[in-house]
Amino acid sequence: MIWLTWRQHRKQLLFTLIGFAALAALMIPIGLSMRHTFSDLGLPDCVREMARTDVAQATADACQAGFRRFTNRYGALNLVAVLLLVLPMLVGLFWGAPLVAREVEHGTHRFAWTQGVGRTHWALVKFGLVGAATVALSICYGLGMSWWASPITQAARGGRMGIMVFDLLGVVPIGYTLFAVALGIFAGTVWRRMLPAMAVTLVGFVGMRAALAILVRPHYQPALTLTSPVEGAQPVMSLGDWVLASGVRNADGKMVAPDAVVACPPAGGGPAGDACGADLGLGPGAYNWQLYQPGDRFWLFQSIETGIFVVLALLLLYLAIRRIRRIA
Repeated sequence: MIWLTWRQHRKQLLFTLIGFAALAALMIPIGLSMRHTFSDLGLPDCVREMARTDVAQATADACQAGFRRFTNRYGALNLVAVLLLVLPMLVGLFWGAPLVAREVEHGTHRFAWTQGVGRTHWALVKFGLVGAATVALSICYGLGMSWWASPITQAARGGRMGIMVFDLLGVVPIGYTLFAVALGIFAGTVWRRMLPAMAVTLVGFVGMRAALAILVRPHYQPALTLTSPVEGAQPVMSLGDWVLASGVRNADGKMVAPDAVVACPPAGGGPAGDACGADLGLGPGAYNWQLYQPGDRFWLFQSIETGIFVVLALLLLYLAIRRIRRIA
């Protein structure tokens, strides 16, 4: 059974490895260029300085200017990052969805299940080998993306916790890829045709990823708040913190200016000599407010999200095995 599975899927594996090699040939030179530019601008020292809570304002301004220069040069690579996000989905479409659907659509499942190999044995061997290959490829993908995107994540305000960057790094690609493959397998047992199974995999994967990233991920841990008066020096947040919401509130806590920051000299006068924030209707006691997730929660959030997708993948595989037993 193992030999049969290898012969059935060796071309898929070969084409996938060729695709990964081509991707590496493209991304490695870009990654080396980014790291050299990051070092030439002196940004590694800035990363260490910005991690301190007592960093001088002049140092913070100089570092921010360096980060902006780096971002302006390599900002277009965000489009590449968007394309890289779909790789786990492609594995689910072309590895997971055809695994059962193609067998049933072509009728070859009848031959396999009448040669002394039980349905459960057949499913466990195929799912196990494909799952092992998926884990190995996703580990390589995660390590490679972590190396490639490291300068971008250090220069970005959201750091590794950013809404797209988070999905490329660490161990979450393993969970995403396993979920995509398991969803494709389960879809194949329900619709039993390749194209419908691939369509369901596409819609289900995108929907689940978007729902968790937008609705669930910000609440894995209670968010922290940072407040500061509108007059005087403003505290410098860590470069890797993920800001969920911000704005200016009056003394009673009412939001006056969403997504804004007011900073006036300690003397209390605004830029035109009027009261600080008078143009916004701010009263005494107004303050800047931010709701954020600290950057040091990166690995905790990675573990939580990976665990969610792994559990969903195992549940889908269990349901797929149960449905395979009912296929005529």
